[in-house]
Amino acid sequence: MATAQQDPSGFPLDSVGYLNEELPRMEAAIAAKDRSFFHGAMIRTVQFSERWGFKVKANPDLAAYPMCTSAVMDYVVVGMCKLTPSDECEPGLASRFDTNVQRCREVAAKK
Repeated sequence: MATAQQDPSGFPLDSVGYLNEELPRMEAAIAAKDRSFFHGAMIRTVQFSERWGFKVKANPDLAAYPMCTSAVMDYVVVGMCKLTPSDECEPGLASRFDTNVQRCREVAAKK
């Protein structure tokens, strides 16, 4: 899974594609109260982050796109907090996630 071959400028578009595919599925799982969805979602998120090299450590090539790395990494947590709100859910996380998704989409649209 070498990340060196991937052009970092393609990361926002790939992130948006990933989120566009995952978010409707997440909303459907929340509506159906399907906790099992999130196990697969976490695996897919880890695979996506490994492909781009930011799962374990920051990838300096992606430093220009913090809104996209944050949106991808927060997506499962936000979904779980929507499904099962608890005191552990950070109050501002969902709105920050929405902002990051929007900013990532804006950056991707410029590519």
